[in-house]
Amino acid sequence: SGTGGGMAKICTGEVDITGASRLINESELALCERNGIELLELPTAYDGITLVTHIDNDWVDHLSVEELRSIWEPEAQNQIERWSQVRSGFPDLELDLYGPGSASGTLDYFTEVIVGERRSSRPDYAASEDDNVLVQGVRSNRNALGYFGYAYFEANRDRLRAIPIGNDPVQAVLPTQETISNLNYRPLSRPLFIYVNANSIERHEVNDFVAFYLANSGTLAADVGYVRLPTDEGLLAARRLEDRELKT
Repeated sequence: SGTGGGMAKICTGEVDITGASRLINESELALCERNGIELLELPTAYDGITLVTHIDNDWVDHLSVEELRSIWEPEAQNQIERWSQVRSGFPDLELDLYGPGSASGTLDYFTEVIVGERRSSRPDYAASEDDNVLVQGVRSNRNALGYFGYAYFEANRDRLRAIPIGNDPVQAVLPTQETISNLNYRPLSRPLFIYVNANSIERHEVNDFVAFYLANSGTLAADVGYVRLPTDEGLLAARRLEDRELKT
């Protein structure tokens, strides 16, 4: 259901644990407070939001943050509709956009760092909460540009092209395990979290599951294409669980 859907469920007591690809926001904290629910906030891995095109796209060598803003800002609706409008020298082909749906934390994070305001995006693109749907859309459309989590690119790297981000092709940075981990892939590297209902954690099965999750998230994150936390951040998450450190 996306980060927004998961946060709504944990803040109304429907679930004990939810994943999140962004920090909890003020309205969600207020919802939790109204329902008497306190949360533990536990970082689990890093991700890099990845811009992708069709594998046969041979004209995009990089995109700048300014160009991404010009594509995705609300004012681009009915204005930026062809690749040639993004940069002089790009072909005069339709620009078909794919991205996460309205309940997605990826949408929240992307719009905040690229457009400058969370959830401020042009609406005229093919949207889905299921990143596999977005992968399929970009794979089948030579004119496509889309974005989603790095893990989904990693699983489809022989079928998609990742686009380096930067002001010129020399300085532009591709998302990789290394550039995401050391935060050189800017501004699209981000932490991932789980949030846990503080009352639920007192049940041994919930506590044991979350402890297992944190102990194994580094290895399993790498297996599926995310980036494991540095050792000190992983220890911090485990300490937050042990100390029952609440999100305030």
